Amino acid sequence: MLDIKWIRENPQALDAALAKRGAEPQAASLVALDEKRRAVIARLQDMQSRRNAASKEIGAAMAQKNMELAEKLKAEVATIKDAMPAAEQEEREASAALDDMLSRIPNVPHADVPVGEDEGGNIVARVVGEKPRWNHPAKEHFEIGEALGYMDFDRAAKLSGSRFTVLTSQIARLERALGQFMIDLHTGEHGYTEVSSPLMVRDEAMFGTGQLPKFSEDLFKTTDGRWLIPTAEVTLTNLVANEILDQEKLPLRFTALTPSFRSEAGSAGRDTRGMLRQHQFWKCELVSITDQESSMDEHERMTACAEEVLKRLGLHFRTMTLCTGDMGFGAQKTYDLEVWLPGQNTYREISSCSVCGDFQGRRMNARYRGKEDKATRFVHTLNGSGTAVGRCLIAVLENYLNEDGSVTIPDVLLPYMGGLTRIEKA
Repeated sequence: MLDIKWIRENPQALDAALAKRGAEPQAASLVALDEKRRAVIARLQDMQSRRNAASKEIGAAMAQKNMELAEKLKAEVATIKDAMPAAEQEEREASAALDDMLSRIPNVPHADVPVGEDEGGNIVARVVGEKPRWNHPAKEHFEIGEALGYMDFDRAAKLSGSRFTVLTSQIARLERALGQFMIDLHTGEHGYTEVSSPLMVRDEAMFGTGQLPKFSEDLFKTTDGRWLIPTAEVTLTNLVANEILDQEKLPLRFTALTPSFRSEAGSAGRDTRGMLRQHQFWKCELVSITDQESSMDEHERMTACAEEVLKRLGLHFRTMTLCTGDMGFGAQKTYDLEVWLPGQNTYREISSCSVCGDFQGRRMNARYRGKEDKATRFVHTLNGSGTAVGRCLIAVLENYLNEDGSVTIPDVLLPYMGGLTRIEKA
């Protein structure tokens, strides 16, 4: 959420930032709502001040035995008391309207983010590795998995409908190995603290990281009003909600390997074959809580941690700087890691690492106390996939495919595979 004080003082800057995102100007409407709210608050304060002053004057009049004045003042106080509930309700409604509008405004892009309308405006930051060269044809992951006998979409549909997958035996173990490798790497070498957190959360947690209220259709809701997490970013970031942290203890770095749940409401007809776009999938999430001075450096560090996963797996990928029109709602700047999939003959996103500034910190009311002046400021937050396990599984299957249809296990995963060096047909 953006600071309404900043918007009042910089309305043109907000509208310019929204224009870069392809959104309509909002500053005038926000400022008007804020002025209405401030006017109601001022009127309430005047009423309270007059009520308090009149109450003192009643005492003075009684002391002087001026009963006529005392009764007149009592009537005035009673009138003010009668009028205050309506004014307080008006203030609550004005504040709620402003907060609701603010909660739907996206973050302001960082100055060095390229301006563009969609993914066509993204810029290649770097390319790592090379595309595999084979004498045999490439295949898509679902062709490989079904031929091996360890990937079953029909049975998944029988159980749950579309956009689910049943993995068995060696591919199921490969998926588990990938997740364990990622969490071990990030905790053992990258300094993240592993967290096992709930998979269901309250409205407040979803609001804190920006999923609510704008993106409710992309989420699954339980019958008791909780939400299934679309990413562990929700729980890991909200660990510090409504807290005041010491700056000396920052940054905090958390990681979790969890299922994620997404309705894919806007993806009708896209990636319907295979397991690229699922309602349920495993993901290793990275979250950092920092101060404002170090958040941009932390963004580079986090991205490098995610890249290291793909480097150690020997996968060819490129890191993209997303343009303003392709960035997520809460991001100031985002890098996408796009892995090469030979079966599709294209790059596909496997990780997205974003710095959000104080956008989420303000929504969560999460602050830190400065080292020198002891003033409190909203924390800066970052989140990234380190990486999406299902998509990483796809990349391994397609990039390590052998001519006979078997799949070689990347060396870094061998300690997790119980002596298995390749996946072969059952």
